[in-house]
Amino acid sequence: MRLCSSCGEAFDSVDWRCPACGHEPRTLNGYLAFAPELAAQHEGFEAEFFPKLFELEGNNFWFRARNRLLVWALRKYFPEARNLLEIGCGTGYVLSGIRDAFPGLSLRGSEIYAAGLSLAAERLPGVELFQMDAEHIPFKEEFDVIGAFDVLEHIEHDEAVLAQMFQAIRPGGGLILTVPHHPFLWSQADDYAHHVRRYTTRELRDKVHRSGFETTRVTSFVSLLLPLMFLSRLRQRKNYDPMSEFRIGPVVNAVFEKTLRVEQMMIRAGLSFPLGGSLLLVARRK
Repeated sequence: MRLCSSCGEAFDSVDWRCPACGHEPRTLNGYLAFAPELAAQHEGFEAEFFPKLFELEGNNFWFRARNRLLVWALRKYFPEARNLLEIGCGTGYVLSGIRDAFPGLSLRGSEIYAAGLSLAAERLPGVELFQMDAEHIPFKEEFDVIGAFDVLEHIEHDEAVLAQMFQAIRPGGGLILTVPHHPFLWSQADDYAHHVRRYTTRELRDKVHRSGFETTRVTSFVSLLLPLMFLSRLRQRKNYDPMSEFRIGPVVNAVFEKTLRVEQMMIRAGLSFPLGGSLLLVARRK
């Protein structure tokens, strides 16, 4: 069901005109905009970073490995899913990987920044994209799966977002999250990315549980590369270059990607890593 962003009325309709108050969300650059006042600038991210990501994601070991892990998690834990919403879809790289793996899955993507939507549309012709603040999701029991991949750490009121996700997921559906792991890894990279926090496993699990979900699986990833990541963060304290982690040579990039393939084989076999650069959590609505 849809929720009116003006009066909160829940309704089923082919369009967004509220039958109770007549409100319709405006469009912005051709996209429905539920929070247009936040579409150009927000404290959670540097919107000018989107074009750089769009150029680099497809060949970078970390983004490629995360996509493979998310596709596996979706296939493993939600094989009957009919639709999925990604919150904070950015340039559309994750959704494009999910679309390739699940051509029959109905996909939608939301992004608070209009700049991200225009790039996502290049990757995702035919996928419904809209501008939205994750603290105010205009749906009720609409989606089988909601994903937020390295999004929650940008949001001060993360539990409010989790509660909104719970409202928007159908009973029996679920949630897939990735977030940066371990506060001790905090560095200038987190400052540059406008992170509010890096999560401990317990913190994320507790917040998800308080929002009404039951955790199905939680594991760190980028675990086998954690020592190198830690050393890299130490070096960055002296001479920080925000693009250095993307500008690695093709040989090193290939070695890192193969290392993460081995790691993901271990995760698929049932091993959950306690330490790693990132954290994956899968949960279901009770």
